[in-house]
Amino acid sequence: MSRSYVIYIGLLAAFWGASYMFIKVADRAFAPATMIMLRLALASSLLLVVLAAQRGWRVTLDDMRRLGWEGFGLGVVNGAIPFTLIAWGEKHIDSGVAAIANASMPIFVVLLAIRFKPSERVHGLRLVGFLVGLVGVGVLAGVHPQGGWWGVAGTMAVVVASVSYAVGSLWGQRLVARTSGLTLAATSMIGGLVVLIPLGLWQLPSHVPGWKESGSVVALAVIGTALAQIILYRVLRSDGAARVSLVTYLLPMTALIYGVLLLGEPLTWQELAGMTLILGGVALGSGAVKFPRREPVAAPSP
Repeated sequence: MSRSYVIYIGLLAAFWGASYMFIKVADRAFAPATMIMLRLALASSLLLVVLAAQRGWRVTLDDMRRLGWEGFGLGVVNGAIPFTLIAWGEKHIDSGVAAIANASMPIFVVLLAIRFKPSERVHGLRLVGFLVGLVGVGVLAGVHPQGGWWGVAGTMAVVVASVSYAVGSLWGQRLVARTSGLTLAATSMIGGLVVLIPLGLWQLPSHVPGWKESGSVVALAVIGTALAQIILYRVLRSDGAARVSLVTYLLPMTALIYGVLLLGEPLTWQELAGMTLILGGVALGSGAVKFPRREPVAAPSP
């Protein structure tokens, strides 16, 4: 197994961590649905060009047709819904808070897997991990966080987005066995785009946004979506899902760094405590951290 995954995981953490910053800046001029519509339009176009260059248009379109409605449905669950919820949430909370709340996604993946895989049992440290992670979400939202009850709503919108991502993750794992990762990514993004077009066009800004806001949407689509998807599926193919999951622990930190240094967002104890609890819960609940069992000591022979 190649050690190059370390570089790719670092790039994914940098790109996806920056996405929360780009969303925060773009939120100043774009409605969430419009922002995500433009994001998906640019990203899906770029991925289609990459696929066509690799495999040709005919093969690409045939592969997309074989996915059928599920490929487009995945785009709603794994793209349109969570992307829009996070963009809406960041109108009321800092980008770092959004990244920390979104880090709860692996907890919901395992919880949903229990429902759809009855053989999966949760007990002991894994159960403790889920509870610790949920406490972390509560700490992050707080009773009266910065932004008041709108801050609570914004945080919970990102948590709901994490549940949607979890559903999409399980669904995508099943679909990716039928086609290439990039084909699935392009197809799903087109599905999410189609759903958002009516609302996105209706909420187009009445004036031309500034270069920072427009540039943030472009960067979000090119760097945080298209390029990140290419890297993601390369790592999945070469090193597996377990390696990719490591990015969960890096994203909140990179997003906090961007938010504090580039956007001037405050760093509070609630954020640090919430991040510690959520990531600790993810580590325990996913089985990434396991404590060695003590072997029983044999009684001495008489």
